[in-house]
Amino acid sequence: MLGLGIEGFTFLHVAICLVALAAGFVAVGGWLGGTQLPRATHLFLWTTVLTNVTGLLFPFNGLLPSHIVALISLALLAIALYAFYARGGLGLWRKVFVGTSLAALYLNAFVLVVQTFLKNPALAVLAPTQSETPFVAAQALTLLTFLAVGYAALRRSARL
Repeated sequence: MLGLGIEGFTFLHVAICLVALAAGFVAVGGWLGGTQLPRATHLFLWTTVLTNVTGLLFPFNGLLPSHIVALISLALLAIALYAFYARGGLGLWRKVFVGTSLAALYLNAFVLVVQTFLKNPALAVLAPTQSETPFVAAQALTLLTFLAVGYAALRRSARL
């Protein structure tokens, strides 16, 4: 795994993921404010691609749910990248870009919640199988937040 060993590779993957999330939230904040933040947008798109690619490189046997999430995210990002770079994010392509980008960001946030409940001992006790109320509530809140933000961002995207 890039000569880093599992611990080093995991650290790299997590660091890239956190940068992607932070850049994504900054970019979305710009969209909500009616402005385009190109550096944050570029950083978000490419670090999110890297997050998914590095996630697929972990040494696991078989197809896991995390692989399916990464593949869906990469498909969304392919559309977002096309809409943004090839079509300039203009007209209908702006809505396509915002929608697919937000969906990819949501998937990163979804995985963040999953990993937080897995790796944080206090949360793992509350939801050992990730079907308990605290986990379901956290994921529901994440989804509802992204739906509300997505609605607002898509409405404002015509102004960008």
